[in-house]
Amino acid sequence: MDQKVIAWDLGTGGSKASLYDEDGNCLAKTFISYNTYYPAQGWHEQHPLDWWNAIVKSTKMLIEQTGVSKDEITCCGISGHSLGAVCISKEGKLLNPSSPIWSDGRAVKQASEFFKNYDEKKWYMTTGNGFTAAFYTAFKLMWYRDNMKDMFDKIYKVVGTKDYINYRLTGRICTDPSYASGSGVWDLENWKYSDELIDAMKLPKDIFPEVIPSTGIVGKIKPEVADEIGLSRNLLVVSGGVDNSCMALGAKAFKEGRVYNSLGSSSWIAVSSKKPVLDVKVRPYVFAHVVPDYFASALCVTAGGTAFRWMRDQLCHEFVNAAKEIGEDEYDLMTKEASKSPVGSNGLMFNPSLGGGMPMNKSYNLRGAFLGLDLIHTRADVIRASMEGISMGLRSCLDELRKLTPIGDEMLLVGGGSKSAVWRQIYADIYKMTVLKSNIDEQAAALGAAACAAVGTGIWKDFDKIDELHHIEEKVSPIEDNVKKYDKLMDVYNYATDMLCDLGDVLMNLNLSEE
Repeated sequence: MDQKVIAWDLGTGGSKASLYDEDGNCLAKTFISYNTYYPAQGWHEQHPLDWWNAIVKSTKMLIEQTGVSKDEITCCGISGHSLGAVCISKEGKLLNPSSPIWSDGRAVKQASEFFKNYDEKKWYMTTGNGFTAAFYTAFKLMWYRDNMKDMFDKIYKVVGTKDYINYRLTGRICTDPSYASGSGVWDLENWKYSDELIDAMKLPKDIFPEVIPSTGIVGKIKPEVADEIGLSRNLLVVSGGVDNSCMALGAKAFKEGRVYNSLGSSSWIAVSSKKPVLDVKVRPYVFAHVVPDYFASALCVTAGGTAFRWMRDQLCHEFVNAAKEIGEDEYDLMTKEASKSPVGSNGLMFNPSLGGGMPMNKSYNLRGAFLGLDLIHTRADVIRASMEGISMGLRSCLDELRKLTPIGDEMLLVGGGSKSAVWRQIYADIYKMTVLKSNIDEQAAALGAAACAAVGTGIWKDFDKIDELHHIEEKVSPIEDNVKKYDKLMDVYNYATDMLCDLGDVLMNLNLSEE
């Protein structure tokens, strides 16, 4: 019997369920979206029950769509969006119906207070946690302690997004090194929690879950859950990993020096290596890899795909409605419209920092903006400017990474943004690199999760199978004239980013509620 693997890609925008055969070929996939809530400035929340319901629904749809026998599906793996802080009671219940997701920055005060007494640079060099410190799980826990103490005192374990799903599947609470490395208290060099950091933060050591390998078997699915979803009671649940590391594996970045560009809700450029890429000024963020002894080091635009989704939701309703009528993808219609605008969008520039700044920026208070908006500008200019702005934000990341580690002259694109031919050319021109699109594109994280399951259960001997599964469908070379124009625009983009940081600081200090 040909064994099948289910992989779940639990992303910021929704959950994707994919079915793979034992050779790693994706047979089918389904997707269920869920909402992110913004109840206060800097608060980005989701409901863990929405994740679970999306897992259940997408899996049922997948099985119905393929008609595969449940007994053929022998194992599952999962990739989950990072820096989760799902609080579970001793009785195994959610302590809060909402959970801050990776981009939630409410714990700024807690981080600031902590670093008055602990060397911030030492913390970074120990953990590799290069996002804004407030994003990391430990600081979110400190916020709970300061603001929701009754709930905090009831915490038995705090787990990540994908670990909550594994708990619901098996009843076992655990995580893996890749997810634990985003906790804010993980010692990268020693691959374990740092007692020193946990003590300094005055957090209980025992609320952090046990750590097993990314390929480790969490357990068998609970019989009642198997029956609910329609899976075999013998299904083995494999730990899986954080999205950054699963995507790195699925994008072939599991050997020394390999690089890729993820184009999802957040967008990043990452390199795989046996030593983490650390720098106290630029602050690459580092996750332990799902591949033992490796690290995935990256810089990102926090609101890459999310910024383009904002564009769709707020300014492109006509394309959404038209797409439903003609059965096309609304993003395809948007990028077709953008192709009517020339390189540089007729002098219109967009900064995509709708989710705030990163440590490499002058200020966390950086926010997005359109610059140079004029009566001459069309909707095509606005859409193209947003695409170019996201790409220039990533070019800034690429320029900084190039200073720290060798990067070749080719870039593999994965994620939803890789599907647009217009955007692929923009990336090639702005990066000044040959851009590669393979058959995997937006399946990279799911493939990484499936590979963890396949190796963990012995279906595959090792991860080398990944290389065989990638087939290059297109190579896009930079156009010299476009490169020259974008190089000029990059100088303006970087200048404008610093200016927007200053402006963001001014706006943040306004207290209009007292007027």
